[in-house]
Amino acid sequence: MWDPQQYLKYRDERARPFHDLLARVQAEHAEYVVDLGCGPGNLTATLAERWPAARVLGIDSSPQMIEAAQRHAVPGRIEFRVQDLRGWQPARAPDVVVANAVFQWVPGHLDLLPRLVRAVRPGGWLAFQVPANFTAPSHEILRAIAARRALAIDWPNSHEPQEYLDALARLGCAVDVWETTYHHVLPGDDAVLEWVKGTGARPVLEALAEAERAEFLAEYGAALRQAYPKQPYGTVLPFRRVFAIAQIPGGRP
Repeated sequence: MWDPQQYLKYRDERARPFHDLLARVQAEHAEYVVDLGCGPGNLTATLAERWPAARVLGIDSSPQMIEAAQRHAVPGRIEFRVQDLRGWQPARAPDVVVANAVFQWVPGHLDLLPRLVRAVRPGGWLAFQVPANFTAPSHEILRAIAARRALAIDWPNSHEPQEYLDALARLGCAVDVWETTYHHVLPGDDAVLEWVKGTGARPVLEALAEAERAEFLAEYGAALRQAYPKQPYGTVLPFRRVFAIAQIPGGRP
């Protein structure tokens, strides 16, 4: 279960990597653009602004996210669909495929890259970014609490920049890979807890009985307040991300 409202509490901070990623995609024209793991659809809608002649499809495995995304749908222009990206097969080759902060939830996602590269039209673009902060205190504390409670969790994960570069370059793509650490200044009380409740803590919350969640959140929140002390200007959350842009070989430049 995903909670779009919780996810969007820090929508501006979550949107920035998406825009930084798209800024490096050099496609001047596009007729068909796909957003894999589109979430609540607010960022998917900006793809139609970037490429005014394109039809845009957003897919996500979460019915809750797609329900929220439907407010951004435009008949014949922007469409949303519940679907697991691992089974996605395009009816036509997209010019641009975007996957923003989704591959970390897909075990073995490096193995998906050859199929995704083949799906994009020759000369088209595959662009994705993934969190790379899984050794940060927010995640180490979370794993420690889950271990004490003997919870079996499929943790999200990602790879180092060189691994993505090598995988895409071996497929013949022209590749641009980089990493960035954002230092988000989050407003409000228990800001890091509120952030992680929308993403990284979700598997733990799902694994707990409803009666246990309040106790978990109290314990986790207290530890996060120590790891990320609130300052007069807000709470600083360092967040490392890895970005990759691949232009598919062949076709028009």
